[in-house]
Amino acid sequence: MLESKSFLIIQTAFIGDVILATSVVEKLHATYPDAAIDFLLRKGNETLLTDHPHIRNVLIWDKKKGKIKNLLKLVGKVRSSKYSAVINLHRFASSGLITAFSGAKNKVGFDKNPWSFAFSHKIKHDLDSGLHEIDRNQKLIDSFTDGVRALPRLYPSQKDFENVSKLQSGKYLCIAPTSVWLTKQFPTNQWIDFIKAVSNQFENIYLLGAPSDKSVCDRIVNELERESIKNLAGELSFLESAALMKGAVMNFVNDSAPMHLASAMNASVSAVYCSTVPSFGFGPLSDRSFIVQTNEKLSCRPCGLHGHKTCPEGHFKCATTITTSSFQNCLAT
Repeated sequence: MLESKSFLIIQTAFIGDVILATSVVEKLHATYPDAAIDFLLRKGNETLLTDHPHIRNVLIWDKKKGKIKNLLKLVGKVRSSKYSAVINLHRFASSGLITAFSGAKNKVGFDKNPWSFAFSHKIKHDLDSGLHEIDRNQKLIDSFTDGVRALPRLYPSQKDFENVSKLQSGKYLCIAPTSVWLTKQFPTNQWIDFIKAVSNQFENIYLLGAPSDKSVCDRIVNELERESIKNLAGELSFLESAALMKGAVMNFVNDSAPMHLASAMNASVSAVYCSTVPSFGFGPLSDRSFIVQTNEKLSCRPCGLHGHKTCPEGHFKCATTITTSSFQNCLAT
C-alpha cells in the first residue's frame, strides 16, 4: 500500500482505450477511497469523463495544435503536482516522457514503452496471453491494490439520461455500424439485410456514430425507408450514447469504441469481429454479451491488431462469410 495517495493515470490513445482505463480508476478508488485521482488523455476524449465522481482533474493533451509545446507544458504540470504514483497505460514515447520526468516515486507502465527504463516498475504487455486489456492494465497496480479485477464504468449524468429519455419508449435496438478501420467494419449491405430481418420486432432502431459516420447511416436509412430506423450519428454526446445504449434490448457493434461504451454501462451487447479476434483482449465485458464472427478457418485472420483500410487479401471473407442469422441468434438467447 502507498503512504501518500495521489494518482495520475495516463491514457492518450483512442476512445475505447480511455473507457477501458476507467477500470483502473474504479480499482484505485475502491482501494484508496480518499485518494486524489487525475486522468491525462488526448483532446477530444475528455467528455467521456465529464463529472466523473472519482476523478479530481482531467488533464488534456492537444496533439493537433502545438503538439510538442503542449507536451512539454504537461511534463511541467505533472511534475509540479507531485503525484505519489503515475500509472501509464499508454505504450508510446510521448506518455513515457511524461512519466519518466513526473517526479513520482512510483512510475509504472508497460515494458513496450521506449521510456520504460526510467520507470520504477514495468509489466510485460503480452497480446498472446489471452488476457483482457483491463487485466493487463490491472497488473500495473497489483503491487498497491489487491489484484482483483475491476470493470470499466462511465457515469452519464441525470441530464444525459433525460436527454435520451424520449427515445426510450418501447423496445429498441442500437446499432453502431462503422469503425475507423474498414476491415473491422461489418459491411453496410449486411447490416441492411440484418435490419430488414428484425425491424418489425422493435419500435425503433437507432444508428449511432460520430458525425463522420452520418453518410453510412444515411445510406442504411434511405435503403430501408422505414420510419422506425433513425440516424443519430453525430447527434449525441459520448455519455448520451452510453445512456441510450443502457436501455436497449441489444446493442450491435463492431470491434470498436461503441462496444466499450456498452461494457462500461453493463448494457447488452453483440460484437462482430471481422479482421480482428477477441483473443487480442478487447472483447465485451457486459454480463449479457455475445461474439459474432466467421465460422470459416481463414489463414489470413487476424491480419493485425487495429485492422486496415482495405482487406490485404482483397476478398474480405472474414466479414462477408458472417451470416445475419448469427445476429438474430443473439436476440433469441
